[in-house]
Amino acid sequence: MDKFLVKRPSPCKNKQEPLEMKGGELDCMRDGGEKKRPRSEMPGADEFLVHSPWKQIRAEGLNCDYKILFSKTEADKIFQELEKEVEYFEGDLTKVQVFGKWHNIPRKQVTYGDPELTYTYSGVTFSPKLWIPVLNRIRERITLATGHTFNFVLINRYKDGCDHIGEHRDDERELVPQSPIASVSFGACRDFFFRHGASRGKNASCHIEPVKLQLAHGSLLMMNYPTNVYWYHSLPTRKKVLAPRINLTFRKVMALAKK
Repeated sequence: MDKFLVKRPSPCKNKQEPLEMKGGELDCMRDGGEKKRPRSEMPGADEFLVHSPWKQIRAEGLNCDYKILFSKTEADKIFQELEKEVEYFEGDLTKVQVFGKWHNIPRKQVTYGDPELTYTYSGVTFSPKLWIPVLNRIRERITLATGHTFNFVLINRYKDGCDHIGEHRDDERELVPQSPIASVSFGACRDFFFRHGASRGKNASCHIEPVKLQLAHGSLLMMNYPTNVYWYHSLPTRKKVLAPRINLTFRKVMALAKK
């Protein structure tokens, strides 16, 4: 599936090789380009800057960009901070409604964001917890890399390969129309799939090849418009994976008028 991966020219002087595609996959390799720089004036910034080129992932209606955002040293540190500081939902907020029935979420989950916002999906409305420093640092780094700002984040923690998330689209009405979603991953690599909506199920109207990625520790995947219009994504069970993974999807959410 090399056809899905297009290397975008990097502004960095030192050219690097694109991530390898093995067996039709975007492999979990990290770019090795880490360069020491003077400390930034931005609070919480690390002394390492990753000069990682962007990779474009393209198919019919699929528009994503991928890069390594954090050095391994910084990603390891952030992962430990997330494990200590993030407080996940409990009770009824750990359930979702699917086809009229309530099910326990097969992972830990929580939302953080600006206080006036809410976010509803699978029959549950979430009010975000207030931003904490480690999340602000990640958010600021995304803005530096992309120019986009975000006011909300959904965090999913997968304790091992048994935790998972089924096929879905991030198309809730609270999202700013045509805004990107920034997905940052820490911890274990897991298979991540995109499947075109027209190719789902036994009565699929056409066959469009699914796209399989592996998102590296410290990586950023930008899901740009119109990806979530046409493509579903999922993180399936992988029982051989024993280590935890934390994924943060940063979003632009509108404050909707209360009924």
